[in-house]
Amino acid sequence: MEAVTSKERIKDKTTIKVGAQKVGTFLSNMVIPNIGAFIAWGIVTALFIPNGYFPSETLAQLVTPMITYLLPLLIGYSGGKMISGHRGGVVGAVASIGVIVGTDVPMFIGAMIMGPFGGWAIKKFDAIFQPKIKAGFEMLVNNFSSGIIGFVLAIIGFLGIGPIVSIIMAFLGNGIEFMIDANLLPLVNIFTEPGKVIFLNNAINHGILGPLGVEQAAQTGKSVLFILSGNPGPGFGVLLAYMLFGKGTAKASAPGAAIIQFIGGIHELYFPYVLMKPLMILAVMAGGVAGTLTFTLFDTGLVATASPGSILSVIAMTPKGEYLQILAGVLASIIASFVVAMLILKADRSENEDFESNVTKMQGMKAESKGTVMNSVSEASASATTETATVEADISSATVKRIIFACDAGMGSSAMGASILRNKAKKAGLDIPVTNSAISDLEDEKETLIITQIELNARARQKTPSGIHETVDNFLSSPKYDEVIESLLRS
Repeated sequence: MEAVTSKERIKDKTTIKVGAQKVGTFLSNMVIPNIGAFIAWGIVTALFIPNGYFPSETLAQLVTPMITYLLPLLIGYSGGKMISGHRGGVVGAVASIGVIVGTDVPMFIGAMIMGPFGGWAIKKFDAIFQPKIKAGFEMLVNNFSSGIIGFVLAIIGFLGIGPIVSIIMAFLGNGIEFMIDANLLPLVNIFTEPGKVIFLNNAINHGILGPLGVEQAAQTGKSVLFILSGNPGPGFGVLLAYMLFGKGTAKASAPGAAIIQFIGGIHELYFPYVLMKPLMILAVMAGGVAGTLTFTLFDTGLVATASPGSILSVIAMTPKGEYLQILAGVLASIIASFVVAMLILKADRSENEDFESNVTKMQGMKAESKGTVMNSVSEASASATTETATVEADISSATVKRIIFACDAGMGSSAMGASILRNKAKKAGLDIPVTNSAISDLEDEKETLIITQIELNARARQKTPSGIHETVDNFLSSPKYDEVIESLLRS
């Protein structure tokens, strides 16, 4: 009875974590498709404001309209589209203009509320009235329903939602300003760094810190919030420690992971190294705190979100004359995380540490420390031998017509994994499409192999129950890739 109760408790924790990932991913997915627009605004700001690289009173007029109207409207459209396609996006944008015009601050949070609300409203309308529309009147009803619902929601946003969100944003802004003035902002990293490792990195960076940072940057021309989560230093410090003091495959794969993580900006690469030794979370927390403390002491920040979290993106978004301050913060992060990671590795007396022989150990630690509960299919891959058998039984040229690597955002680690397996398939002479996708964009299709990291497996299975699912611990280097190719060739 005790064991059953314990298992149910773990399931409850897993449900909460998966729910948090879904909410966070939903928020970040309204921002991530529009990152290019945020970067464009950041470049305009960095170049043409009075203290920019090329001050121009004429071109600086682009800054305010972009941040006030363009960016929130894009978020509102994306939020509505995620719920109900293009019509939902249009209604979401119209609904968002109410909160935008009804306030005097950039209304990103308001657009994140009204955009999805608009999509939801049009979806509910269609579900009730679409079956009752007479033939030939579909376009008339669709257009007028979108216009009327958008009109009503814009009024609600203008009179009700906008003022409420303004009060909330003022409160949050004052809280952040207080933390910065009191040098308490580094404490935020105690929560953000563990959050990143359980795949809430995009939600934290783009769903929370990014919108708050934009509002701060609108007033000061920069914001430290843009680099709180995107700082590549903590992860690089951990990987550097593994390069010098690690063992087995972890040590061998760390150099490649470090280069891609630091220069390519794919932070997911260091997550398995932290998950393999849960104490490593202290290293990335130390790196985050040290970096943010340095940034706040130097009163520096970025002009826009560094996306991806590459050192090149960080440099590109650095304000004029503040390169040394930003690089000092990144260096402080690297040193702090490296020192703590080194002490953890040197204190560890275990002899066997490579990824392949510790798959069971790593998955067990993830399940215990992150509240993951594996379903019957996942439990079948709990050991390396069972894992191989599962691959041979489920994967063949008859059952797999397409392979999709899925991650939280669908742009970073999944793109890298897809590229590696695509090259392996090409060398083996296999003509099978290998692509990457965000989990939220997956469609439930048969004859599709979905490959994810284990922390995201539960969400992928919920999204695509008809697909074949495999998990890897490290998108950069996994024995699963060769097993998949062999299974496809054998059949």
